[in-house]
Amino acid sequence: MSRTAIISMLAACATYATPAATDWKNLWPDTPPGGTHPATITETVSERGHFSDISTPQFKFFPAPEDKHSGAAVVIFPGGAYGVVAAGHEGDDYANWLNQQGISAMVVKYRVSRKQAAGMQFPVPLLDARRAIRTARSNATEWNLDPEKIGVMGSSAGGHLASMCATLWDQTLELEPDDPVDQLSCRPDFAILIYPVISLSTDWTHKGSRRNLLGTTPAPGLQEKLSTDLRVTENTPPCFLLHAADDPGVPARNSLEFASACLDHKVPVVCHLLSQGGHGFGLNGKGDSANWPRLLADWLANRKLSTPR
Repeated sequence: MSRTAIISMLAACATYATPAATDWKNLWPDTPPGGTHPATITETVSERGHFSDISTPQFKFFPAPEDKHSGAAVVIFPGGAYGVVAAGHEGDDYANWLNQQGISAMVVKYRVSRKQAAGMQFPVPLLDARRAIRTARSNATEWNLDPEKIGVMGSSAGGHLASMCATLWDQTLELEPDDPVDQLSCRPDFAILIYPVISLSTDWTHKGSRRNLLGTTPAPGLQEKLSTDLRVTENTPPCFLLHAADDPGVPARNSLEFASACLDHKVPVVCHLLSQGGHGFGLNGKGDSANWPRLLADWLANRKLSTPR
């Protein structure tokens, strides 16, 4: 969709006033598509800010400071093996850091559960993720965003979700409503993948993420369809990837294979492989992963997404 077409639809599509960063807002105006209705699970949150058994997807918007505002925004999908959403260190912390770069952020609490009967398997998380991207675009006028600078960021399983947004954006999903918001493009303009799960079809996948997303008996071919290194095309947006070589849970090969696929299809890509860091470190890496946000800051600046320093 062209820039003119996007902007012409924004006034009709806007459904939310600018929320405070501490306020969760429902992602869907009515009952969200997919899952069980009524819900068979009850949401809980840990002291660390990890949400479990999410049946009502929500988001928080973090506007960039007016004196630093670049017009870009990042939709953030925290990790948690599609069983929890680690909205603290892989959500709010990222959002606050992005604000310092002049970039607005939107943390998404997408639907997940370890309970198979809850029905939160694919495509439910992707439905929420695509809706979040479209929600950001639909509110671009109210939130002072450039609708052509809306990216995604995800860690671990959230990185897989972000990579699905980057590679499956042109795929039709059943259950998506045909309302004004969903008529907007769900293609992200860039993707930031932090120690992401990428493959669901190999022995270097993360088995817990695969089980929670696909169930114990996935449909034939679904593991390959959702292995996003196999889904990269020339229309995949520019990507930034970062992984620790000593990651014990999600092997670094996930990022390397995705980056290789980007190279094969001439997609602009940066991939940083750090020797130390393990998994799930967020902004608090150790060893040579301690200062990784500087690498992302440089990439954002080079792509003219952040406010010049």
